[in-house]
Amino acid sequence: MSVDRVPVKPALIQWARERSRYSLDDLSGRFPKLEAWERGEVQPTFRQLKAFAHATHVAIGYFFLSKPPDESMPIPDFRTVANVHSATPSPDLLDTIYLCQRRQDWYRDFMLAEGETLLEFAGSARITDGIVETAASMRNVLGINLDERVDLGSWAAALRHVIERSDARGILVIVSGVVGSNTRRRLDPQEFRGFALADYWAPLVFVNAAEAKAAQMFTLVHEVAHIWLGKSGISDTDARSVSDSSSERWCNQVAAEVLVPLDVLRDQLNPGADLKVEVNRLARLLKVSTLVILRRIHDANKISEKQFRKAYDAELGRLSSRRHSGGFQLPGGAHVSKRFARALVGDTLEGRTSFTEALRMLGLKKMAFFDELGRSFGLGD
Repeated sequence: MSVDRVPVKPALIQWARERSRYSLDDLSGRFPKLEAWERGEVQPTFRQLKAFAHATHVAIGYFFLSKPPDESMPIPDFRTVANVHSATPSPDLLDTIYLCQRRQDWYRDFMLAEGETLLEFAGSARITDGIVETAASMRNVLGINLDERVDLGSWAAALRHVIERSDARGILVIVSGVVGSNTRRRLDPQEFRGFALADYWAPLVFVNAAEAKAAQMFTLVHEVAHIWLGKSGISDTDARSVSDSSSERWCNQVAAEVLVPLDVLRDQLNPGADLKVEVNRLARLLKVSTLVILRRIHDANKISEKQFRKAYDAELGRLSSRRHSGGFQLPGGAHVSKRFARALVGDTLEGRTSFTEALRMLGLKKMAFFDELGRSFGLGD
């Protein structure tokens, strides 16, 4: 009996594999004839093509195009890993951005329907504005008082505090290390650390929780600084990096000043103490990671560039295994903005959004999880 084959162009098979960052060896166990497909010697059956589309995270409709699509980044790309920009974003990154854009679009429409006014801080800053003044504005608007943060139990608690305050002021904050709720699709911190989607009604920041948790605070505040600038973009910045982008440098400087004002650092620093001991002491006192403290000691010109990079890399290596999200987690494990989830659940229970759409945007597979979420917000029965 003959088997119907799909006349898919070999270039599309190769494009899908390379886009997914897989080698031939990675997929040959599941698709023994993959190399022959790419050479055009044989074509897959529809069932095989469907399985291949699923494995490479490509919509099956792409395989019926005449040539591979030219996929461009949907937002500006500020990534600066080793000063190299990735020409082809991974499907994990693209799908994460697309999901966040859908959530942002829904929330913007919700805000407009509710007659809410725009957020005055969104897009209120320019890169010509002073670093200290902008940082003070951000602390004031977000309500992240340094004295209050010092009273918290740890820098992990301080991270949750900044997330909650940012979300409460209207910024949709998502901290996750996977694509949606798919724990098999882990995000790569070497590709990106975070991104910002600027908007006057529904600004959104995403922090890649696959990076060391100690580095997430700086990423979060860096992305919030992008909201102040009104500039969307994807970043791979950390407290150590010096970007070629003027906006990235500005956001780095603002984030550092928000977390640890330089005058506070100079006042608290004991220059004669052992560097490692002093970094740990100040991190405990100011409730930020040791990485941020190292950055600020360098900014205060108390250690050289060489000393800073050596100490930073050593500390990052020590902390690299401590990875998990400090963001809002739904029943079932997905991470979304708490503000977004509450609005969506309420709108759905009032009949304006379908349950199917709500479950899809929340990444929930069971109605029981939706009901549990509703009860946690004091909504529903």
